[in-house]
Amino acid sequence: MTSFSELGLRPELLEAVSELGFTAPTPIQEQTIPLLTDNITDLVALAQTGTGKTAAFGLPLLNILDETRRTPQALILCPTRELCLQISRDLEAYSSKMPEVRIVAVYGGAAISTQISTIRRGVQIVVATPGRLKDLIDRKAIQLNEVETLILDEADEMLNMGFRDDIDYILATTPAEKQTWLFSATMPPEVASISRKYMSEPVEIAVGKKGSTAENISHVYYQVTNSNRYEALKRIADFHPDIYGIIFCRTKMETQEIAEKLIRDGYNADSLHGDLSQAQRDAVMRKFRAKHLQMLVATDVAARGIDVDNISHVINYNLPDDPESYTHRSGRTARAGRHGISLAIVTAKDMGKIRMIERKIGTQFILKQVPSGIEVCEQQLLQLTNKAHDVEVNPDIEQFLPAIIERFNDLDKDEVIRRFVSLEFNRFLEYYKGASDLNSKGGSSSFEGGGDRGGRPSGVPMTRFFVSVGEMDGVDKSGMVRLICDTTGLPNAKVGKIELRRSFSFFEVPEQLAGAVESRFNEVFVNGRQIRLEKTDSGSHGGERERSDRGGYGGKKSGSWGGNSGGGGFGSGAGRKDRFSSGSRPAFGSNNSSKPAYDRQGPPRKKKY
Repeated sequence: MTSFSELGLRPELLEAVSELGFTAPTPIQEQTIPLLTDNITDLVALAQTGTGKTAAFGLPLLNILDETRRTPQALILCPTRELCLQISRDLEAYSSKMPEVRIVAVYGGAAISTQISTIRRGVQIVVATPGRLKDLIDRKAIQLNEVETLILDEADEMLNMGFRDDIDYILATTPAEKQTWLFSATMPPEVASISRKYMSEPVEIAVGKKGSTAENISHVYYQVTNSNRYEALKRIADFHPDIYGIIFCRTKMETQEIAEKLIRDGYNADSLHGDLSQAQRDAVMRKFRAKHLQMLVATDVAARGIDVDNISHVINYNLPDDPESYTHRSGRTARAGRHGISLAIVTAKDMGKIRMIERKIGTQFILKQVPSGIEVCEQQLLQLTNKAHDVEVNPDIEQFLPAIIERFNDLDKDEVIRRFVSLEFNRFLEYYKGASDLNSKGGSSSFEGGGDRGGRPSGVPMTRFFVSVGEMDGVDKSGMVRLICDTTGLPNAKVGKIELRRSFSFFEVPEQLAGAVESRFNEVFVNGRQIRLEKTDSGSHGGERERSDRGGYGGKKSGSWGGNSGGGGFGSGAGRKDRFSSGSRPAFGSNNSSKPAYDRQGPPRKKKY
């Protein structure tokens, strides 16, 4: 096995690498470091994220750096603020034994005056996003005429983000005589054109097949209907109690919406997208790195440059349109040789994308079934028992044991275990009681009950309600589900058939929950007016015709808040929301909860819109 000491690095770098815990170079490092430390050459290196690319160019760059000069000798361009900061932090760690090295990170969202001051004090390495660097060049705040090494990291993503003009502008300000190193996970035609235009007979290095993903990533997919996508996400997360992952969404709006739903349902989650300020993004990333969050919901752009160890899962809430984006997403897991899972939640119409991605990455996806309710409960119960078995016992508890043992004298060991487990687990069992089969090909439910929007679950008596909200209020079926669940605390799976009309609607819930639904629909407002709820005779539409002829309880439509509207909410009225104990998903199985999802000693807190 090759060691770093065999790659020709300076003693200061070898000492820093050893302190960082690096034992052996990765394949891309093993090929690039000796080449770049001994030769002046252009380089095109293709390797997946997570294979150690920053060290692959950072260590040889530091090895040839002249510390006595305080002008930019090296320029590293990358697509996002997060990646810019990550690269600069890594270079600072590698150069910890080289006190004269100065590195500046230049990116948007931070005070440009501070960056200018740092540059004026003298730096050797500039790590920059194209937009901010172009701004500095225009202000004549930076001179790149002494740059000897230019590095383009994540070149494919910079082009995907529309930085081609900025890159051309920046490169025109650098010397013609320099070495250019291009690192990329994929090699689309646009990247190849940059290579041809700005590089002279570059050496090409590829680790793995072009466009492929790491061999230690498992690729799986779950096929559901679109209306069950979010429920499937929760089911998958609950089936993996120790999940530590990134959920990728297509849009900033969807990212925020899914994060808010997860937080509301008791998960340790937060969002990362372009509408957040830099301070907000930094705060989210600090929580995620510290594992105070188990799930980070992110857009593709915001997640670039996230270099976090031990990410167990990458979840594609929606597949990207570009197969190369999937390659970058999946590269967030299985870093530094670890194993990871990249999974996709898809509908039948997404199967063409699955096949296209398979051809691109050279690996087949495995179809898995969304876990049933009983399977989730089994996994969670095993997690609880493992935690109880492995917990470190505080010696101070000994003083209380006699009284505790005396209290349990009337129970045998098995009964004591049952009761302690039930104390923590009953609410989780209640939540998944009646959980329906979410797989799109159908099948029987693992528990009796459950249902979808199209009809009532078999074997479960249902109560039908009239509610004075309809299409004229901007409500679609998913919006109606939101209204019912947010008002009552019911999980989606408990809502049965929904029928929408112009100014009113009908919906069904299990008979045993009807009383609680009635009590929780008092003083609920939609679009500024109080809505009315009544029981109806199941299957009878007489009341429906009567209300329709009288004009019902409809009001003026004042805005859409349907399931896909993203804005809206519940109008301007003083809406009321509280939850069943079984409606809010327990924050169970998390080892990293910084804040409980609800008060375990009592009912969930009431909230108001």
